[in-house]
Amino acid sequence: MPLARDLPLMMGCAAMPQRAKSSPADRVFAALANPTRRDVLDLLLEGPRPVQDIAERFDMARPSVSEHLKVLRDAGLVSETRHGRQRLYAVEPDPLQDLQQWLAPYERFWRRKLAGLGEFLDAQQAGDS
Repeated sequence: MPLARDLPLMMGCAAMPQRAKSSPADRVFAALANPTRRDVLDLLLEGPRPVQDIAERFDMARPSVSEHLKVLRDAGLVSETRHGRQRLYAVEPDPLQDLQQWLAPYERFWRRKLAGLGEFLDAQQAGDS
């Protein structure tokens, strides 16, 4: 029986290349793929917070919030500092800047496409007058 990884080759399709390790960008995208983690980041934009405050805000158990924070921390999106017995979590902007740089060519692409569409619609409207 063929393995699932062999199916693209058997069907005449090129297989997608496999990455040996995930890159920092991969970890950022994976962390941001979860809506709860995006909401946690939004909350942390207001300022550093302890786990308990985050858990109360989202009506979640502390262990669940801690898991989300671990993923965000591993992606470099959140930092953790100790204040006495309390740990405070804060947003780290650098990975988001890297993400913005990665997205910039796509933004330019869509701006050109939308500008072209606008010109086309203007020409259509002028022709209808």
